[in-house]
Amino acid sequence: MNLHEFIAAAAARGWLLYVSRPVSAELELAAVAHALDGRPVLFSAVANPYHSAAGPARVLTGLAADRRHFALALGCAPDQILFRLAEAFARPQPAPQVAQGPCQEVIARPGDLTALPFLKHWPDDAGPYATAAIVILRDPDFGLNASFHRLLRLDDHRLAARLVERRGADTAWRKAAGDLPVAICIGLPLHVLLAASMAPAAGVSELDIAHALRPTPLVRCLTHDLLVPAEAEFVLEGRITHELAEEGPFVDLTETIDIARRQPVIEIDCITHRRDAIYHALLPGGLEHKLLMGMPKEPSIYAAVNEVARCRNVCITPGGASWLHAVVQIDKQAADEGEKAVLAAFRGHGSLKHVVIVDKDIDPFDPAQVEWAIATRFQAGRALHLLRDQPSSSLDPSATHTPGQKSRSDKMGLDATIPWDTAAGPAHPDHFRRLPLPEVAVGEYLEVQRATQET
Repeated sequence: MNLHEFIAAAAARGWLLYVSRPVSAELELAAVAHALDGRPVLFSAVANPYHSAAGPARVLTGLAADRRHFALALGCAPDQILFRLAEAFARPQPAPQVAQGPCQEVIARPGDLTALPFLKHWPDDAGPYATAAIVILRDPDFGLNASFHRLLRLDDHRLAARLVERRGADTAWRKAAGDLPVAICIGLPLHVLLAASMAPAAGVSELDIAHALRPTPLVRCLTHDLLVPAEAEFVLEGRITHELAEEGPFVDLTETIDIARRQPVIEIDCITHRRDAIYHALLPGGLEHKLLMGMPKEPSIYAAVNEVARCRNVCITPGGASWLHAVVQIDKQAADEGEKAVLAAFRGHGSLKHVVIVDKDIDPFDPAQVEWAIATRFQAGRALHLLRDQPSSSLDPSATHTPGQKSRSDKMGLDATIPWDTAAGPAHPDHFRRLPLPEVAVGEYLEVQRATQET
């Protein structure tokens, strides 16, 4: 399901919002998108203040802003997404190569980056950014790598790329003696975005994980030997150089300002795109940013917890920036499995800061049910697990950040499962269960009420 097919399907379901009035790519579009966060929004007349000759562009936001969108793209129920991801992660399928694709219908050499509707999101940002960009490169030892990177436009042919230290793209770039060929894809199908958000073992291509989720044909680039999804809207072909430029500040996932750093410069040699191309803009700190960051980590937490307990589901929560907090649902079989699940969850996602473990009768996707479990089943003296000074996420502004070192933070796990024993003796599970009332045909009562009001 490419961008155009998703837009049609979302419109048919009444999800899609349209903005036809002119909107500027500098600050205005991001403000409107933020106000409409959670819904896919198609802006049909985006004005580009950075290129006087560029006509109005079409920009889509909110593509990945709801679990229902991913479920639609994957053809499954929202609570089954984790299992689809886990299956594709465990069994990648080689993505096929095709001779041509829509992404190369229009070719511009060298192309002009200022003609693309990169957005400036916040006044404090360093400049206009591409935020839904998937960078594809080839590691000399491990093959194709596809991953998200924010890209600051420096001028009409250069970008500054944030490469997180010791991750795949950074490692491949440091191995290269000269320029490293790269392809940057913008406007990709949702299943490809999901796969690119995952962190498989070295030597496993994210594009093969994408193909295991849904068919993902690849086409060869025009200027170098890289393969890209044929259904991409835009492809920027170029080279990661060893020149460095200032990148940042930038408002990131946690909606706080990430610092400026010296980062590699990418030089663009060719831009290709569809004739009817739609630019995908991901709102930093918005719901689609959070879901694309967090959901792909749910399978790794699930796998780790499943080693010590019967894990039923995992939800990385938007309130925790979809990165720092998770709820794990288990089918508890022994008194100590809640504690074991806490420790396993931290192993499954190293950036996790707080985790809540709940029983199988608690919906991990319902914050009210999770809070109810904490209120009625949790006692800090027996079920709070505190881990001090642990390796953590650089995105947490409250963590300890030392240049050149892994960020560190205290971590907390809450075992909000039904206690199997207490200081007063064995617990009675029935005392901890929410008792349902009998089901009734509500419509019958409402009809009676209306009839009474009429008389």
